[in-house]
Amino acid sequence: MTGLAVRDANDIEEGITAFAAEPDCGLIVAPHAVTLGNRKLIIELAARHRVPAVYGDRYFAQSGGLLSFGNNTDAMFRRAASYIDLILKGAQPADLPVQLPTKFELVVNLKTAKAIGLAIPESFLLHADEVIE
Repeated sequence: MTGLAVRDANDIEEGITAFAAEPDCGLIVAPHAVTLGNRKLIIELAARHRVPAVYGDRYFAQSGGLLSFGNNTDAMFRRAASYIDLILKGAQPADLPVQLPTKFELVVNLKTAKAIGLAIPESFLLHADEVIE
């Protein structure tokens, strides 16, 4: 497994293009401001090179990426609201425990799978929280 350190769109394009030349490659795109800001470019490059890609944020799959698995942002915001409520009622932020995500979601984009020639097994789709056709 090889990691790509990217800072901008040029790094992303060079990295994915070079990586796509390797046999049987696939991408795991971590959620980050740089990747989210370059979402369309990353999805376009993965499609152009027919590279299967897994993203950490549902916005990628909704924008045409193959699939995403990550935190449910709605659940995270609801939990953040409960923390704000506690703080407004006088709780000290330093006294509140750090919370990790408890709800994750799998989103599969079948249109993209078909476009890159990838068959997704029905048994896998049964586990998806959302299937985009």
